[in-house]
Amino acid sequence: MFRALILDWSGTLVDDSAPTLAATNAVLAQYDRQPMTWEQFRESFRLPYSEWYAEHVPGISLEELEEHFRVAFDSSEHPVIPLAGTAEFLQWCSENCIRLFVLTSMNTDNFSQQLREFGFDSHFEQTYSGVIDKRTVIGKIITKHGLDPAKTAYVGDMAHDIETAHDGGVTSIGVLSGYDPAPQLAAAGPQFLFSCIKSVHALLQGSFPEAQWTCGESIVIRRLAVSCFIGVPEEERAERQTLYLTAEMVPERNFASLCDRLELTVDYDKVARRIGELAGERPRKLIETLADEVARMILKEFSAREVSVEIEKDILPETEAVLVRTRRMRKPLGG
Repeated sequence: MFRALILDWSGTLVDDSAPTLAATNAVLAQYDRQPMTWEQFRESFRLPYSEWYAEHVPGISLEELEEHFRVAFDSSEHPVIPLAGTAEFLQWCSENCIRLFVLTSMNTDNFSQQLREFGFDSHFEQTYSGVIDKRTVIGKIITKHGLDPAKTAYVGDMAHDIETAHDGGVTSIGVLSGYDPAPQLAAAGPQFLFSCIKSVHALLQGSFPEAQWTCGESIVIRRLAVSCFIGVPEEERAERQTLYLTAEMVPERNFASLCDRLELTVDYDKVARRIGELAGERPRKLIETLADEVARMILKEFSAREVSVEIEKDILPETEAVLVRTRRMRKPLGG
């Protein structure tokens, strides 16, 4: 599925929630603000963090606030630890030639120290840290490293990460192991939403067939009239007949990230014409065969991740129609 992954750090690959909360409360205390619980912090915190500081500690320069935060973070008694499955995930990606990058807002010194301490540095082609607004950088990463957006995903735990993926035109994957609560992360419209990096690993290995689609958007061609030769008896196949075909397609990108560009979505006019061509290529005995061939064709030739095909045939007496349905998802990498 993917040949390159751009990964967030905090909350996606490592758990630094305890020292981050302690350092944030230390900053608030410097300016006589009330401390926050983890739940309060998680509900309010957002990226770019400069906007969050402007709301909660207005009038103080970002440089001054960052200095207080770094001192408190470095002196915190709470450890930063890799999330369960991170080491195995990175190792598997390296062994399967998936290019890896980090894009994080985390302070560069702290990030570099953790990267070396955990022994993860050898897995990444390049890392980008200290980036306040990731949306301004992801396009440059894609261009600099020659990444194919259709085969690249950005994985993160916050709505800003999903927005960054959309801006870069890459697949957006959200994980619930970090800072944003599920409703907030889901509202950003990730194309995948998983509990943690272990589930992303399972997806790439092809052992997570029921990926949770979250965008809730599809393109439907309803009851397209298709003329073809079909039927089990030879005499039935000898005469052209009309079937009605409905195809529901989940596009690779959600509607908000299309930028009103046809080439980024599923061209339903081309799909309809290809269905007609495919149906007329040869006679078939079963409408089940045609449904399967149409579904596979759409996944192969168009920008759809998932497709459902339904075919109606007027064949039985005293019935409105006979229906067959099939559903296919694009085969994950390694599946």
